[in-house]
Amino acid sequence: MMRERNRILLQIALFVITCITTTMAGAQMVYVPADPNNLDFTWNDFFKGLEFSIPLLLFLTAHEFGHYFVAIYNKVKTSLPYYIPFPPVFLMTIGTLGAVIRLRSKPASNIQSFDIGIAGPLAGFVVAIGILFYGFSTLPATDDIFRIHPEYKEYGLDYSKHVYEPEFYSKQKGEVNDITIGTNLLFAFFGKFVGDPSRVPNPHELMHYPVLLAGFLALFFTCLNLLPIGQLDGGHVVYGLFGYKKHKIIATVFLVLLLMYGGMGLEYINPKLPPLDFILGMLIYPLFLYTALTGLKLSRRDTAMYALLIFAMHFLMTTYFPQVKGNLTWLIFGFITGRFIGVAYPQSEIEKPLDPGRVTLGWIALIVFVLCFSLSPIDSVLFNAKQ
Repeated sequence: MMRERNRILLQIALFVITCITTTMAGAQMVYVPADPNNLDFTWNDFFKGLEFSIPLLLFLTAHEFGHYFVAIYNKVKTSLPYYIPFPPVFLMTIGTLGAVIRLRSKPASNIQSFDIGIAGPLAGFVVAIGILFYGFSTLPATDDIFRIHPEYKEYGLDYSKHVYEPEFYSKQKGEVNDITIGTNLLFAFFGKFVGDPSRVPNPHELMHYPVLLAGFLALFFTCLNLLPIGQLDGGHVVYGLFGYKKHKIIATVFLVLLLMYGGMGLEYINPKLPPLDFILGMLIYPLFLYTALTGLKLSRRDTAMYALLIFAMHFLMTTYFPQVKGNLTWLIFGFITGRFIGVAYPQSEIEKPLDPGRVTLGWIALIVFVLCFSLSPIDSVLFNAKQ
């Protein structure tokens, strides 16, 4: 009893801390001092961050409790969600690493695993739709960008043709990190058909629009969870739809594709780098790929062979086709998935074919994955401006 009470107190404490860190992260995104020489951060500035933290936490809560309630319904012992706070000490840190529940007993059948796995992303997706609808319906006027970036005002509403170039950033003080938030099919649909399309912010500025950013992150996290790899939510869905053998093939292909796409155009193995940086990249990157591919559970020889093949492709692409770019987000997540999450899915004790209703839900989940997928969810370029 005492142990259970302490666990609940820990979960409450983690939730409260996550509320604070996500609100701080949101406040950093929208904070614009009235006087550039006065950087005092007030409680009012902090509370502005609620525009980001509330929708993001609503999404995370819906996702995790989707898993929780379905697990309870199936009499699978589980914990309440553990929210994971992360201090917003870096630019574009969102104040959390997400939330998880812990299953304390193993689902008895593939159907139970399917139900528990699919419930989270579908519940979160419904909330994400609501966040996006509200965000696109309440966008401020187009010239609100000048409140955030008064230095853009001299260019008028055509600022985007001038300000995202190295020449512009070179006029600023210190280092400037230009962050671009991507898009996906669903986000683009809302931008075109909900609210006033002329008010949709430039992708370089989306981080200053907290509700839209929370909505995009909700879609992105839904996509990550629905990747058909290992025991991610998408892995549960694919296992239920296609079975053990086909799941292994699909998961293997997706991991390799993540690594292949994510590393295209990688600067760390560019021959134009200084010699020492280039040599370090050539030594470290194959080891990085080998480590990521250990999740395939192949022999060391085969793992090394696949790692070197991917490395060779990336080196040739970077050398001869540098304009073809992947996205480091997917390379990093491919590494995390292969090294820590794993590709394989343990066979269930009881195997039964899914009924037509579950098959339909499974295909809906895969469609949701496609709608939420973004080739370049986040891009970041650091400019060394004048001091």
